[in-house]
Amino acid sequence: MSLPTDSQSIVRIVQARGHNLHEIVTPAGEQYIVSMPTKFRQNIWVKRGDYIVIEPIVEGKKVKGEIVKILTKNCWPPEFDEDPKRNGCLIATNYTTCDDEELFVNTNRCAPNQTIDDSESDTDSSESDSR
Repeated sequence: MSLPTDSQSIVRIVQARGHNLHEIVTPAGEQYIVSMPTKFRQNIWVKRGDYIVIEPIVEGKKVKGEIVKILTKNCWPPEFDEDPKRNGCLIATNYTTCDDEELFVNTNRCAPNQTIDDSESDTDSSESDSR
């Protein structure tokens, strides 16, 4: 793999915007939109969390860069590895039952944050039963 030039940077895809536009985040936390050039369209698909090399577009107001290369595993800067929650998604990897091991985990969706307090639901049901 060749290293990015001084003008290029490695970024992470946060969201697909449609029409070959993708919202990205830099290691510094800056977010903006980049475009996918024609040579990659219909040949390469990227998803949320993928890492890419971009070339900035000087004249761009909304679209500030163009994708140059799609990176594979372990080819991104360590700044992205520090905080797995930075993009707002947390993928659960610990499963308690053996049946879950066969399930496909969709990494394009955020894991829902579910907190169930059993003590409140038990007291509500016991109060309604006693009446």
